[in-house]
Formats: sequence, structure tokens, C-alpha cells
Amino acid sequence: MSSAPSLTSPGSTSLDARSLYATLAGLCGSLVAIGLARFAYTPLIPSLIQAHWFTSSQAVTLGAANFAGYLIGALIGRPLASALSNRTALRLLMAVVTAAFFACAYPLSISWFFAWRLLSGISGGAIMVLVATSILPHIPAPRRGFVSGMIFLGLGLGIAASGTLIPELLHFGLRTTWLGLGAVALALTAVSWFGWPSTNPPAPVAAAGTRHASHASNLGLRVLYAQYAANALGLVPAMILLVDYVARGLGRGAAIGADYWVLYGLAAIVGPVIAGNVAHRIGYGKAYRVALLLQAVAVAMLALSGNAWVLGLSTVILGVFTPGIVPLALGRIHELVPHDHTEQRASWSRATTAFALFQALGGYGYSYLFSHSHNNYALIFACGAVALALAFIADIVASRVRTAPASGM
Repeated sequence: MSSAPSLTSPGSTSLDARSLYATLAGLCGSLVAIGLARFAYTPLIPSLIQAHWFTSSQAVTLGAANFAGYLIGALIGRPLASALSNRTALRLLMAVVTAAFFACAYPLSISWFFAWRLLSGISGGAIMVLVATSILPHIPAPRRGFVSGMIFLGLGLGIAASGTLIPELLHFGLRTTWLGLGAVALALTAVSWFGWPSTNPPAPVAAAGTRHASHASNLGLRVLYAQYAANALGLVPAMILLVDYVARGLGRGAAIGADYWVLYGLAAIVGPVIAGNVAHRIGYGKAYRVALLLQAVAVAMLALSGNAWVLGLSTVILGVFTPGIVPLALGRIHELVPHDHTEQRASWSRATTAFALFQALGGYGYSYLFSHSHNNYALIFACGAVALALAFIADIVASRVRTAPASGM
């Protein structure tokens, strides 16, 4: 009769072919726009410097361009989708990221490279805001934990690829590596092209008590934004210093440092799926609280011990949660705003913006602190552990505040 507004029937709990295709499209989106566009740059930095494409300071600045773009993209994602539709916006953003890979194969100037890294980051931030919120409203509620985990599996795959695929591609030269990344992005963009839902999420249905529920969720949302920002501060130290800490800080060499990065990437592959499925069983709020505690312990372990087994365990935990926190935070928003897809997207945009802002601030702040503390790795890791611990404590306090009126009735 009419074009189906959702991918599955309302009463269904199984995933049909369109739902699975949409899930695959989401995985491709997170893999290309975040997994490759962000994490593949890190192992390329030494080659960019050695090939005299850029100086060391320029290479770091170009890396920061992606973080700055990610923040811009988080801010413009929703307006862009409103102007173009979700499907058109996601297709356009995927095309821009793909073009950026090919453009970066030709370092015509520092401004040329900076512009494309910035555009890549903008597309990544916007895709992060749109990808799950365009798909999950069409998925039966019992299956959203699984689908959310699969969508953000792309982040883990990208991290793993940055430690395994990139070194292999570099044997063929720096330009060939960028072109190879562009070819992979082009193939995944083509795979996802028709997978995005053709309709926007259904409009929310007003219900009695909606206003009350909205007021009740405000505190939880504000706490979540702060937690997600603190989570960025907690993860950045390992993201930027883990390999260098093992290689130079502990004196074990670049090869051993690379091995830990591969371990980090392998853990990241399973992170979103594990996080999504655990949260579906115990609730996203509880799962995110546990995640904050485990991350705080893991970063503290890096600060306190250089033992190989301790490093391995902390690397696995942080690898799991670098992409795994994404479905947890998104799912927590769905718990706090259960029926309003428009507000879910708005809240997710704010959370992503908070994460992007503090990720960028943390990157610059930790770099400054690191250089002015005579390369004190333990200090940087301790700062990250404190940020995560404060987020964990804030969650407990906020939970007690929310339940206090009920207990006094």
C-alpha cells in the first residue's frame, strides 16, 4: 500500500533482510568514518615525517584537524539530516570521507591536507550522530542491543586495521597506502549505499505523563553528558600514549609497543558487541556504570605498573571500551528518553559533542602536560583514571538523588 515506514513490523522481534542490510550499512559507516579516518592516521605519522611530506609538528597538527572536524560534525549532523534526509546525508558524508582518503595521497600543500583531514573529521562526527539514530528506531526493541553493537563494531575493526593492515600497506609506499584506504572506503560506501533506511524515524506519539518523564530524565541526561565527556578524558591517554609508553617509557622497543596496539585493536573488535549484549541483559545504566569502573581501574593500572601481564589486561579492557562505550551511552539515552526519537537524536548529538570537545581538549591538554612534566607517563594516566573515577562517583550520587524522593514517600 504505502512505503513501509520501518524495517520490521512493530510486533516482530526478528531481523529481516532490510534490517540486516541497514545494520551492515551502519557498520560500514562507523568503520570508514571513525575506524579508518581517525585511527588509521596514527600509524601513518612516522611515515609522513620520514617521507618528508610534513614535519613532526605539522603531522601532529594535521592529526588534530580530524578531532576539530569531529566536533564540528557532531554539531551539524542533525541540521544536515533535517535539510537533506537521513539517507542522503549519510551517503554524502560517506562520499566525502572516501574522497578525503584519495586526496590525502597527494600532499599538494599543508593547507590542502589540513582541509581534507578537517572534512574527514566533520563527516566522521556527523556520521556518529546520525548512524545509529537513523537505524535503531526501525529495529525491534529486543534486538537493538545487538544491532547497536554491530553498528559500532566498525570502530573496533578500524582500530584493529590500524595496527595490522596499515603496516602491510606501507610496504608499498605512503601514497599507495592512502589510495588503498580510499579503495576500501569506496567499496564500503558502495556496499552501504542502499542499506540506509529510506525513511526517517517515525514521529514520536505524545502520551500522558510525557512531560513528567522528560523532567525526570533531565538530571540523568546531564549526568550522562558529563560522564561521556569525562570518558573521553579517560580514554585519550591510552589512545595517544600506549604504544609510546611501552616502546620508550618502559624501554621495550617499537615492535613490542606495536604488539600491544594489535592487542588493543583485537579487543576493540569485540568491544561493541560485548557491551551491547551485556547492556541488553542488565540495563544500559548499570552496564555503563560498570564500564566506567573497569576503565578507571585499567588506566590506573597503566599508571601504577609496568608488569607485562598488568599491561596486557589493562590494554584489553581499554580496547574493549574505546568503541564499547558508544553503544552503552546511546542505549542509556534510549532508556532515559524511551519513546521520543527526535529527543533521542538531540540528546545523542549533545553527548557526542561533549565527547568530541573533551577529546580535543584532552589531546591538547595532555600533550602540553606531557611535554612540561619531562614525559611523565604515570601522571597522564593518573589524570585519566581520576576523570573516570569521578564519572563513576557522579553516577552513583545521581542515582541516589533520583531515588531519594521515592524512598521518602
